[in-house]
Amino acid sequence: MVAGNGQYFRVGGSGSVQGVGQCVQDLSLSECQDCLSEAGGRLKSECGASAWGDMYLGKCYVRYSERGFHSRSDDDNGDVDKTLAIIIGIIAGVAVLIVFLSFLTRLCDRKDGK
Repeated sequence: MVAGNGQYFRVGGSGSVQGVGQCVQDLSLSECQDCLSEAGGRLKSECGASAWGDMYLGKCYVRYSERGFHSRSDDDNGDVDKTLAIIIGIIAGVAVLIVFLSFLTRLCDRKDGK
């Protein structure tokens, strides 16, 4: 991804790992290359084996992901949505169980009272 291609926005990947990098356009192309190389090096050393990572420097940034391009908020929202769906399902199940038990209790009370 950081190989010079005459652009300020670069993408690349290998297998399931995708990456993107971008520089502000007030840098020369060689300064952009240097910035992206530094950001990529820091990303590797600080994020290690993480599934995704972002590195923002003053004039450029690099992002990578094992599953394609996404942001931290995409992951967080997906996890929150799954957790919320599970909680709502449990609450609904408990509510149905309470209504059913209440119905059975009333039915049994009617039989006992007759």
